[in-house]
Amino acid sequence: MRYLLLAFAFALNPAIAADELQPEIATGRSEIKSASAETYMAVTANPHASRAAERILARGGTAVDAAIAAQLVLGLVEPQSSGIGGGAFMLSYDAAQKKLQYYDGRETAPTGVDEDYFMADGGPRPFLQAVIGGYSVGVPGVVRMLELAHQRDGKLPWADLFQPAIDLAESGFAVSPRLHKLLRDLPQVAARPAISAYFFDDIGRPLPVGHRLKNPEYAQTLRAIAERGADAFYRGAIAEAIVRAVAEDPVNPGLLTMKDMAGYQAKMREPLCSAFLEYRVCGADAPSSGGTSVGAILGMLAQFPVRDLEVGSDALTHLFVEASELAFADRNTYSADADFVSVPSQTLVASGYLNERAELIDPDEATEAVPGDPVAFAQKRLMAQSPELPNTSHLVIVDRYGNGVSMTTSIETGFGSRLLVKGFLLNNQLTDFSFTPTNADGALVANRIQPGKRPRSSMSPTIVFNRDGTMRLLVGSPGGSRIINYTARTILYHLGLGVPIAEAIAAGNIGAIGSRVELESGYFSEDTVRKLEQLGHKVVQRDLNSGIHAIALIDGELRGGADPRREGSAVGR
Repeated sequence: MRYLLLAFAFALNPAIAADELQPEIATGRSEIKSASAETYMAVTANPHASRAAERILARGGTAVDAAIAAQLVLGLVEPQSSGIGGGAFMLSYDAAQKKLQYYDGRETAPTGVDEDYFMADGGPRPFLQAVIGGYSVGVPGVVRMLELAHQRDGKLPWADLFQPAIDLAESGFAVSPRLHKLLRDLPQVAARPAISAYFFDDIGRPLPVGHRLKNPEYAQTLRAIAERGADAFYRGAIAEAIVRAVAEDPVNPGLLTMKDMAGYQAKMREPLCSAFLEYRVCGADAPSSGGTSVGAILGMLAQFPVRDLEVGSDALTHLFVEASELAFADRNTYSADADFVSVPSQTLVASGYLNERAELIDPDEATEAVPGDPVAFAQKRLMAQSPELPNTSHLVIVDRYGNGVSMTTSIETGFGSRLLVKGFLLNNQLTDFSFTPTNADGALVANRIQPGKRPRSSMSPTIVFNRDGTMRLLVGSPGGSRIINYTARTILYHLGLGVPIAEAIAAGNIGAIGSRVELESGYFSEDTVRKLEQLGHKVVQRDLNSGIHAIALIDGELRGGADPRREGSAVGR
């Protein structure tokens, strides 16, 4: 068996690896982004956000304090991915109490929707028709979630955490290459006057790289929330502006009301933990499918001698693909908001169940993945289809007290609903529901839209613990439904194969969420691709633009990695 070690060659000699990549992305992968520290560390998707988090950590703030500051800055400098108009999942580890908390800030559907909300003329609405405008907007959850997390795990005053973002919004920041590229390339960004006026010039061109962009209206919004707490967002003038933008959208109005805004509640849920080799992998449970799916992939792979295999090999890639497709068959069938649908999360990651699922994997042949029957579920449910496009943002933070945060945050697709209100963008998270409520036989889809329900998510904030209960790894990624693959692959490479965390992040991505196998262009040899095809896989090589961020804790040192495919940075002391 021949193995490819391109990721390691790339780490040793970036110039050689860059020559093998497509020109558009070679610059972004020209170096491994790593950092080490002893006291604290923050890794986020933008240097402005990383520096804001570092400032808070240097003042003695907790990981949650720093995460709040980072999120507020990300909503300004990386507005296409996340912000206060969206939602998030946060894992927060309290070292003093040795307790892991899971905060759910996922958006909710307005109370006025029904199960046919996305149906029109006897079929599902076209995706972009549903996305743009007020129709796709759910009740934003991130502000209420951050407040709840701060009340329990914060240390510095709430208002202090807003100052970095306020200062930057008023002084301005340089438009980054990534922001400019997405303004140029994503469809229908300038779909409404407010977003067009903010991001484009007078003749409709996206603001150039380096343009100093100020957002005084966002600063004003943040000041109100800093002074009056989350109620300033969910009641009063800000909430009224959100509801008005949604309800009065001239093309695609939605059903969001002031009652929906005022009634939103962030939730504390139990994290979902599962075994992988000698580690305990903990993630976000329903309505996220990340905890079950990442845990299932790793649990199945643990049944094979993965430590004897190598990065980029056809043998390891085949096993990863097969495990992923089995995990996604279960995810697509059973995962949804557990407040509305019974989700067998514990069974989906139980060792006995995963042993049975792993027996379906043939090391020598690709097989068709079918959903299992956890807890002898009597009624199978339709594999719901919702596109989940690859945006979102992820951050990881460890503070001087030994606390840790792994948080994934999103407004869904790039630039969300394209509605800019009070200086921030509104989400289009309702399109994460299945557009069809039933299958051809009339069976209900688990992830169908219902009033007050939270759409299923693939966001996978993860914290991995050693056998003695100490933190070992904090990790996660953006990327739509491929988040699950990106996160599981990084954990596998780092903890299963011993690859240093920054190199594990930068190694070639694998996508296996449906009918084909996606390999990241430039990382896999022709021999590996040919062998995978001989095993029966339909292989496509393409860009897989993850945004994996992680901190590994090894021998008292913090070792951080930021994904070189994006603009992130790791900082610490």
